[in-house]
Amino acid sequence: MTRLGDLERAVMDVLWDMVPGTSDGVTVREVADALDGRELAYTTVMTVLDRLAGKGMVQRQREGRAWRYRAAGSREAHIAQLMLDALDLGGSRDAALVRFARSVTGTEAEVLRAALSAEAGLTDRVEDPQAGQPPLADEATDR
Repeated sequence: MTRLGDLERAVMDVLWDMVPGTSDGVTVREVADALDGRELAYTTVMTVLDRLAGKGMVQRQREGRAWRYRAAGSREAHIAQLMLDALDLGGSRDAALVRFARSVTGTEAEVLRAALSAEAGLTDRVEDPQAGQPPLADEATDR
């Protein structure tokens, strides 16, 4: 996953905040207007959107002579991919995960536990042909 520069991130934030998943997208002018306070030229915003399209971060659709842009994926999917990429930087993934787990707040830990539990439940149902049956005595301690 490509890391985003400051301006690219600001443009993506506009797309993530302005464009619901069912929308046809926004124009360069709408993005430029939403970046109020930055005093950017229209062509600068157009160039950033073109580069983001080249990186696969945005999708665009022709509308007359203009393009309409929308994020190719959600903000959450992008952040999750950045986290996975960080784990691949080297060293021990396990050690990095443990260190991360120790750094989260209690509420964040609960969110992670719930997500892992839900994922385990889905995996058990899909992969375990005996799902729904009571675990064996020594399996009960693993769960």
